Amino acid sequence: MIIALTGAGISKASGLKTFDEMPGVRQMLNKEFLEKNPDAFRNSVYNMHDLFMVAEPNDAHLALAEYGVQILTMNVDGLHEKAGSKPINLHGTIPTQFQIDNDLDLENRPVLYGEAAPNYPKGIEAIKKLGKDDILLVIGASEYTVISNDIRRIAAENGAHVIEIQQNAVVNTRIVLENLIKAGIQV
Repeated sequence: MIIALTGAGISKASGLKTFDEMPGVRQMLNKEFLEKNPDAFRNSVYNMHDLFMVAEPNDAHLALAEYGVQILTMNVDGLHEKAGSKPINLHGTIPTQFQIDNDLDLENRPVLYGEAAPNYPKGIEAIKKLGKDDILLVIGASEYTVISNDIRRIAAENGAHVIEIQQNAVVNTRIVLENLIKAGIQV
């Protein structure tokens, strides 16, 4: 079995910056900022939405979808969905255009720093199914978050092979997947 954990690095080739490349984003995407600055928070979410709507999936997203790889993503950009995958969105998603147009409560906003992430248990359960001869692909995912490190650790403790694809994910994801499948690893 192959499961992929993806982070911002997978979406760079789609023209999206990582949080490290956007000073101040982490500070705006936290519960305290939302409570103190609701209008500024809402504007930052709307701006993210607009950026994400014009971005298109790159070959890394498409390869994961084509091969039917189960995905756990820390991204909220929706590119896996645009590529045809149904990921477990560990950090939620960006609000839909309908929610924005109708000025609905941002209940589907990204999970904020300082909040519980409701999809973490789903992600952990998926990773616990990995065992010997299974693969965890870590694609463009930093080690900044506890969940990213927990997923790596649990997979390794269960005997799964952890393969990091941090550089040139847009090319290397398909190459690694093709090689794993040629070697007889089942998706």
